[in-house]
Amino acid sequence: MLRTRVLTAAVLIPIAVGLIYLGGFAFLALVAVMLSLAEVEFCRLMAQDNFRPAPVFGIGMVWLFLLGAQFPQLEILQPGLALILLASLAWQLAHRQGSPVADWALTIAGGLYLGICGACMIKIRGLDDGFWWMLTALFSIVCVDSGAYFIGRAWGRRKMAPSLSPGKTWEGYIAGVVTGVLITPLLISVWRTPTNGDIIANIVHGLILGLLVATLAPLGDLAVSMIKRQVGAKDSGNIIPGHGGALDRLDSVLWTAVISYYYILWFAA
Repeated sequence: MLRTRVLTAAVLIPIAVGLIYLGGFAFLALVAVMLSLAEVEFCRLMAQDNFRPAPVFGIGMVWLFLLGAQFPQLEILQPGLALILLASLAWQLAHRQGSPVADWALTIAGGLYLGICGACMIKIRGLDDGFWWMLTALFSIVCVDSGAYFIGRAWGRRKMAPSLSPGKTWEGYIAGVVTGVLITPLLISVWRTPTNGDIIANIVHGLILGLLVATLAPLGDLAVSMIKRQVGAKDSGNIIPGHGGALDRLDSVLWTAVISYYYILWFAA
């Protein structure tokens, strides 16, 4: 399993970095594909609990938020949201099976969660130094997850949330926090200093951002675990060898994107 995870990461990370570097439509397409897959997986998970959210409207909402972030001048978000809300409700009125109110609410909730969080990735890439900020955010959470995984497996004893994710331990969580606080300032100093030479400010931003990401982003992982445990699933899917589904891979990345975007926008831009 570990070997498969490493090999998959070795293939996918360079592709992701290349698309982030290109930005524009290339990065938009990457985010849109991953989030669309995640929305389909979410709907399939809910179907295992006898709900019937409509993925077409969830995906439509995801794309709406992404396009709104990429092309804010179009001002499509409010009319698009109104259209999707009404159309999805009309769909449930015409297909009243099982729990139509819950099905409609789940359709909207999945699209809102993935769309709003995913749009923050597009917005980060659109900032000044957006390429470097996007790499910093992604590599930060990858390092946090890796630190928590390896330390938790080796020395983890105290279960963090056994009913949601039996493998997570407080030792691993603390290791992830330490890793984030140590690695993120280094990433910002190495990547951003050539374009913004204030080394001290970059280190301070790295310490704060690393602490925020390492402390809060793991909640995204637990949130997806909560969804999977409700329906008795181990993974959201199997499209990424060794990593499960798109939703599994994006769980903490989504939280990282929101945390990073607003921190950068308010304090570091």
